[in-house]
Amino acid sequence: MSHYPMVTTTRGAVRGVRQGAATAFRAIPYAAPPRGAGRFAPPRPHEPWDGVRDATAPGPNAPQSERKLGNVDMSPYFGTGWSRGDDYLTVDVWTPGGGGLPVMVFVHGGGFVAGSTRSAMYDGSAFARDGVVLVTLNYRLGIAGFLDIPGAPANRGLLDVLAALRWVQENIAAFGGDPYNVTLFGQSAGATIVGGALTDSSGLFRRAIVQSGSGLGAFTTEQAARVTGAAAEALGIEPHADAFAGVGDERLVEAASGLAGLDLRTGTHRDPLIGLSPFSLVLDTQPADSVAAHVDLLIGTNTEEGNLYLVPVDKYATSTDADVEDAAARSHRDPARLVETYRKSRPEASSAELRSAIMGDALFGAGTWALTAANPRATYAYEFAWRSNALDGQLGATHAVELPFVFDRTNLPGLRGPAALLGSDEPPADLADRMHRTWVQFATTGNPGWDPYDAERRATMRIDAEWTQLDDPRGEERRAWAP
Repeated sequence: MSHYPMVTTTRGAVRGVRQGAATAFRAIPYAAPPRGAGRFAPPRPHEPWDGVRDATAPGPNAPQSERKLGNVDMSPYFGTGWSRGDDYLTVDVWTPGGGGLPVMVFVHGGGFVAGSTRSAMYDGSAFARDGVVLVTLNYRLGIAGFLDIPGAPANRGLLDVLAALRWVQENIAAFGGDPYNVTLFGQSAGATIVGGALTDSSGLFRRAIVQSGSGLGAFTTEQAARVTGAAAEALGIEPHADAFAGVGDERLVEAASGLAGLDLRTGTHRDPLIGLSPFSLVLDTQPADSVAAHVDLLIGTNTEEGNLYLVPVDKYATSTDADVEDAAARSHRDPARLVETYRKSRPEASSAELRSAIMGDALFGAGTWALTAANPRATYAYEFAWRSNALDGQLGATHAVELPFVFDRTNLPGLRGPAALLGSDEPPADLADRMHRTWVQFATTGNPGWDPYDAERRATMRIDAEWTQLDDPRGEERRAWAP
C-alpha cells in the first residue's frame, strides 16, 4: 500500500498518510465553510473539488479563545486555541484498512466554546490498531454554534454533528467502516451533544457512549434568550441573526468570553450548568425526557468530577460550609435536604469534598442518572474512580481524567507531571489497555462486559486499578436528585 493512500468520497478524492498500523485522513470537509450569514444557518453540503485533496495534515478549527483552567495544563485536551481558516467543518478519519469494521465517531468537549480535532489527545491510532475506524469532528462553537438567535436555527453545533454523521453514512465504507455499526461517543459538552442526538430517531448511529455529560443539561428558551440579550448588548447590535451575521469572528469570540457568570436561574428552572458556561443545547424538553433513538448506551461519570472546577483555581482547600450550601442552592429545589443527604452518606467528608460532590452531580451526575434510566435499549453504567495525584494529590478522579485511558494516550508527555491531568505517578499498567479495549468491545458488540443497568439493581462498573461491579453504588444521593 502506498504511504499516501487515496480514498474517493462523495465530494472528491482525498489523500491520507500511513502512520504505523493506521492511515490518517485529516480535515475532510463534511459541510460547507460557515462564512458570514452561513455561520448562523444550517450546515450545507460542501462543494465538490477537482483532483485529489491533501488530507495529510490538521486543518483549521472553530473560532475560539485559548481555554485555561487555572493551575492545571489542559492543552492536550483543549488544544492550543484557534487555528484560523473558514473550512473547518471537517472530520479526521483513522483507519486500519479493510472492510466492514466498527466505526466510532467522537464529539470533543470544551464547554461548548473550545476544543477541536487538533487536540493531541484525539489521535486515533489505538482505535485503528484494534480494528476500529475512528472519526473525530469539528463543530461550530460559542455564539456561532449555540447562541439561540431569532432568525437562526437553534443548536447549530448539534446540527453540525448530525451532518457529520450523515457524511459517515455516505462515505465511511470507502475507509473500511461499516455504516450500519456506528457508535457516537463524546465527553463533557460533547457527551451532552450526544445526549441531544439521542432525541433524533433518524438512525444515524447504532450505539452511544456518554462520558460525563448530562441528559438534563439543556437551557430553556427563556434562559437562552437571557444569554442572547447579553451578547447583543455587548456587541451593540440587535438580537437577530441578520445583525450577528455582520460581526466578525474575532468579536464573536471576544463577546463569548465576556458572557461567563450570567445568572440564568428563572422562576421555574435552575441553571443546569450552575454558572460555569453560558452555552449549552437549547431545548424546552430535556434529552432525558425525550429520548427517541433506540440505541445501546454506555454511560458514566468520574468519582470527583467537581474537583476540576475548584482545585486548579485554588477554591477547593478554602471551601466552607457556606460554600457547600451555596452549591446546593444553585442546583437543587431543596438545598437543605440535599446537603443533609450528602453529609449523611459521607460522614467523614470535608467541606471541600462535599462542595465538589454536589457540584459534580449538579453538572453531570444527576443528568447522567436521568439519561441512564430513560434509555429504552440496553444500557451499561460505569464510574471512573482512578485518582490522579496532580496538584498535590487534590485533583483526584476529576472531570476529563478518564479520556487518556479511553484513547490509550496516557503516555502523551503533556499529560504527565505535577500540574498535568494525570499527575506524576505512573497509572496502573493495564488500566488504559483494558478501558480502551472495553470501549472498542462495546462499539463492536454492544456489550462492554458487565451486567446491564436496570431499575432494580442499577449495576455499575467501578473502574480503578481493580474493576468492581456494584449495585446502585450511590443510591441515597441519586434519589436526592430524582424529580
